[in-house]
Amino acid sequence: MALLTVDELKALTQRGKEPCLSFFMPTRRAGPETRENPLRFKNLVKQAEEQLIENGRRAPEVRGFLQPLQDLINDHDFWQHQDDSLAVFFSPDMLRTYRLPLNLKELLIIGNRFHLKPLMPLLSDDGQFYILSLSQNEIKLFEASRHSIQEIELEDVPTSQAEALRHDEPLKQLQFHTKTAEPASTDIRGGIFHGQGAGNDDFKNNYLRFFYKVDEGLRRYLKGEKPLVLAGVAYLHPLYREANSYPHLIPEQGIEGNPHELKPEELHEQAWAIMEPYFLQAKQDAMAQYASMVHNSQASGDIKEVIAAAHYGKVDKLFVAVDVEQWGQFDPDTNTLQLHEEPHPGDEDLLDLAAMQTLLNGGAIYAMEFMDIPDDTPVAATFRY
Repeated sequence: MALLTVDELKALTQRGKEPCLSFFMPTRRAGPETRENPLRFKNLVKQAEEQLIENGRRAPEVRGFLQPLQDLINDHDFWQHQDDSLAVFFSPDMLRTYRLPLNLKELLIIGNRFHLKPLMPLLSDDGQFYILSLSQNEIKLFEASRHSIQEIELEDVPTSQAEALRHDEPLKQLQFHTKTAEPASTDIRGGIFHGQGAGNDDFKNNYLRFFYKVDEGLRRYLKGEKPLVLAGVAYLHPLYREANSYPHLIPEQGIEGNPHELKPEELHEQAWAIMEPYFLQAKQDAMAQYASMVHNSQASGDIKEVIAAAHYGKVDKLFVAVDVEQWGQFDPDTNTLQLHEEPHPGDEDLLDLAAMQTLLNGGAIYAMEFMDIPDDTPVAATFRY
């Protein structure tokens, strides 16, 4: 069972061997109801078999192709450990399964690439952030969303003060330059860290040297514009802010206390309490930006214009409905789009296509319900140019 990350999602966008089968279904976490999980999936696999045969494949060939999914149906332990929903991606050269803390509808999509839009709420720009757990003896970095948290394995990052400073010579004088751009540090600024290395100053200087090394090592892990939340005892927060160079560290707010006493789920809960108002404001700002730009051709709710813009990397912010599909085909060579109410042979969900292209081209995605999209359209976007 794989953990879903942005890199994993991008890997799933790469075209491999066809056909690509995408399964989504709600699951039961525990109790006698867990027996419904394999039965529900078995029905979806049966539907996949019927569709593949209807599309011209021979029945023995299809049954042989689907055998790994039949084996999964019979894996008792697998079905005993589920979350709110399950996603399964299957092709001739890949089988990936994901437990998801989402309430997904039952869905089967067969195409020439995987259907990934239902996963967008986990990874969209209105819910991704980092948590940095600080202590003298352990540094941990987590990647989180509104629904999930997972630890990032750190390499070339000192994870304890002893490790960071073991090769340093004791310094009697240290000169640390105050960063005027960081608004959050208060009582530790000014001359406190510019005096002689003795007593309390020595204690603080050692932490600063440690945190400068941590900050340097984290630069390869902190990517994009995801906010960073600090977790640690109160006196460590201003010290780390002094050393920090990551521009998206949440100012002033953080999780105070010993992070070792918290399970990842508890750490996530406290972090989300800090981040939820932040993301709500960010989404409101993005929608206000859309409203201000839509009248001068810098934004659009026209699906034909948005699909083309997403393909060519023009989309800056995409608002996409995750609870509906828009079937059709887009030909980038002729820049033509066909829309259908029901899927035709060769069709794909064009909303999924727009989301994947926006993700691959570094745009921001806001996964929302149809009723919340601006201008009563299933997809809308602001443009980079």
